Amino acid sequence: MSEKNVFRTLGLALAGLFVFGFVIGAIGTALFAGKDASPFLPTPEVHLPPQPVFESDAHEAHELHKLPGRFMLTNTILSSLISSVILIALFFFGTRNINSDSRPKGLQNFLEFIVSSMYNFVEGVAGAKNAKRFFPFFAIMFLFVIVNAWVGLIPLYQSLGFLKDGHFERHLLRPAGTDLNMPLALAIVSFIFVEFWGIKALGLSYFGKFFRFGTLLKGRIFEGFIDIFVGILELLSELIRIVSFTFRLFGNMTAGEILLLMTAFLIPFAFSLPFYGLELLVGFIQALIFAGLTLVFVTMAITPHHDGEEGH
Repeated sequence: MSEKNVFRTLGLALAGLFVFGFVIGAIGTALFAGKDASPFLPTPEVHLPPQPVFESDAHEAHELHKLPGRFMLTNTILSSLISSVILIALFFFGTRNINSDSRPKGLQNFLEFIVSSMYNFVEGVAGAKNAKRFFPFFAIMFLFVIVNAWVGLIPLYQSLGFLKDGHFERHLLRPAGTDLNMPLALAIVSFIFVEFWGIKALGLSYFGKFFRFGTLLKGRIFEGFIDIFVGILELLSELIRIVSFTFRLFGNMTAGEILLLMTAFLIPFAFSLPFYGLELLVGFIQALIFAGLTLVFVTMAITPHHDGEEGH
């Protein structure tokens, strides 16, 4: 079969899927069967709070699992565990022959390309001296966010769940980025990482950018109050990063999930394909922004700063 015929066949298949999806989707059902007709596909439901997959009370947790208090495994935690297993498996199988003299190929070659690209990015931002110190954290953060974003795009991933009385009760799996707790936890970890390296590199002088009293103590009242105000702004901006990191990742991941659910409900199959490609791009961009901004902030944190009184 020639290349032209292959593309023609794929085009006809996509057109057929689009027509079929349009007919059985919510729009087609309303047009051809009437507004009062029940849609062929179930109406999608979005649950912002994570839903429990396994839950036990305090007595069961203590007696059966030796766990203190109430134990709950949610669908977002389960999804993050699956993402972690995927990452571990990829690097385990991709680095089995890393010490051999044979030329890297296949999965190992792909992983080496990914790792070298990330390292070059870190080196370009933080410099050669700091690249080895910051690269592990950047790589883990980037890979964890992107895998958690992409794993939810696997077909039927979010269609698995539990039925009760013939109705869909809760999802078994849900991307961890759509749970506010996961972006918040990553934002707090990022904040601690930045502050740790700032204090380690500069010592107590790191806090000088927040508490600028030097100019005021030298008798320059007006300039001193300006420096104090700038220090307060620096402190607030440091804390607000946790909020901005959290809601940027949570908002984009949740919006993507809602977009895919609605397109699959209105016109399933072929119509959703471009949006899956868009979500692949969004997942990559969000992972790069989250890890990249952390890298930029930690590079700024270890850079010696000067009090406002210098240069007056």
